[in-house]
Amino acid sequence: MAAIDERTCRMICPIAAGMSGVCLTAIGILRLVIVVGRTSTIADDLLALDATLFLVATLTSYFALRVGTARRLHVMERIADITFIAAMSLMTVVSLLITYAMNR
Repeated sequence: MAAIDERTCRMICPIAAGMSGVCLTAIGILRLVIVVGRTSTIADDLLALDATLFLVATLTSYFALRVGTARRLHVMERIADITFIAAMSLMTVVSLLITYAMNR
């Protein structure tokens, strides 16, 4: 097994937590735009899913720093990496949806 650099987990944890907050803020703003503008979009639902993915990335990176065995560390770090990249990708897709929906 390759050596694990715990700096990766130390980076993912606060960044993913912050991005979860960004998703929640965006949901609030989108809900306001939907109510005032009488438009409908799936973006707020996708952002809620995105916030959940960021939460999973945050928790798994946190627990990766707390585990005792190297094998468990590898598994937790892999989950944190995958969910973080998936959440960032989904956030990009949602950004495109918001841009398209607001410019119609």
